[in-house]
Amino acid sequence: MTLEIKRLHLASLQGIDGSRWPVHGFVVTHPGGAVLVDTGVGGPQDVLDDWRVVNRSVADALAELDMSPADIGLVINTHLHFDHCGQNAVFGHAPFYVQRAELDRMRRESGELYDWFGFMNARFELLDGDARTHTEGHQCVVVRGRGGGFDLLIGDAAYTPRQYAEPMGKLPPGQASDVAAWRESVRRIRSLQAGQVHFCHHTEIVHG
Repeated sequence: MTLEIKRLHLASLQGIDGSRWPVHGFVVTHPGGAVLVDTGVGGPQDVLDDWRVVNRSVADALAELDMSPADIGLVINTHLHFDHCGQNAVFGHAPFYVQRAELDRMRRESGELYDWFGFMNARFELLDGDARTHTEGHQCVVVRGRGGGFDLLIGDAAYTPRQYAEPMGKLPPGQASDVAAWRESVRRIRSLQAGQVHFCHHTEIVHG
């Protein structure tokens, strides 16, 4: 199995600007197996109704790649919003890699969602990063091949290529918990000069 990034269309929802946004997860296949970055939408029904979610089973999305949930060896959650970890329970066999600060934030700020995700006997592998972007414990994912270059799965650090390219512009509500820290984090992310940047809520892939 070669190193490859495959995008999964997992849902659409009404974005904060009133338009329909896609929700994507990403499968990273590599010689040792497969990793899933973000699992899609789930949560209490009132949350799904508020965001006018048109949902899709992550198992059905994987089936289009001739894969099943059992093929996923580990899950990385960029952050713990309902549209990024909502189907974690499908992967109860796998460890979930998440920032310690993000799990703490969810417990503190989103008790209803935290209780809903309590499947779980979830096996969290807690990481300690040093950047703040979309949420206090948001993390991006670097996928590095043998050639030295790498791709970036940006999660919600930037919703669109334009926000990524112009972090000093006006932000939509909810983009950043700390605007100054967000802008500095995006500047640092851009300085990494990724080969390609993949967005969760946008179909375009851009060169870093």
